[in-house]
Amino acid sequence: MAATFRGTTPEPPDVRPRLTVLSGPSGVGKSTVVAHMRKEHPEVWLSVSATTRRPRPGEKHGVHYFFVSDEEMDKLIANGELLEWAEFAGNRYGTPRTAVLEHLESGVPVLLEIDLQGARQVRESMSEAHSVFLAPPSWEELVRRLTGRGTEPPEVIERRLEAAKIELAAEPEFDATLVNTSVEDVARELLALMEVV
Repeated sequence: MAATFRGTTPEPPDVRPRLTVLSGPSGVGKSTVVAHMRKEHPEVWLSVSATTRRPRPGEKHGVHYFFVSDEEMDKLIANGELLEWAEFAGNRYGTPRTAVLEHLESGVPVLLEIDLQGARQVRESMSEAHSVFLAPPSWEELVRRLTGRGTEPPEVIERRLEAAKIELAAEPEFDATLVNTSVEDVARELLALMEVV
């Protein structure tokens, strides 16, 4: 129930939620956790990244990613339209700035699911963002998940494993760490950290 005030019209309270950044190595299950969380809490807005990578089977433009050409990505970067961007496994990914800021301003909780490079860029430009690291239960489990996907050639998997070692070493840079032993548990813990309960 809204508070009532007598005599003056107060400024609305500052209810702008903090941006939450979820990062972690490729194959740790970020997308699975986020999909489960948003099924239960669709009010959490997940930023849709732009990417130069080709769509995987079942991925839809504007839903999973905005699939753009190299030239379109060059323009987005040059015009400062991305909150962050990074190159990973030969493709570029970036977060459109305007949509994130608009949702935050309107009081909608915003979640970014991005890689380490992107998380570092967001921390520089939006220091109030809350960064959460999603860790695998073990290195062996991460290797199993990455090789079990069956969607990428061996050389791409090898690059992802090399990158994962670097990403795992960056865990101390984050405000909080969640270990992905159970999708349901991690989704619940992430919601609690976002204060969406």
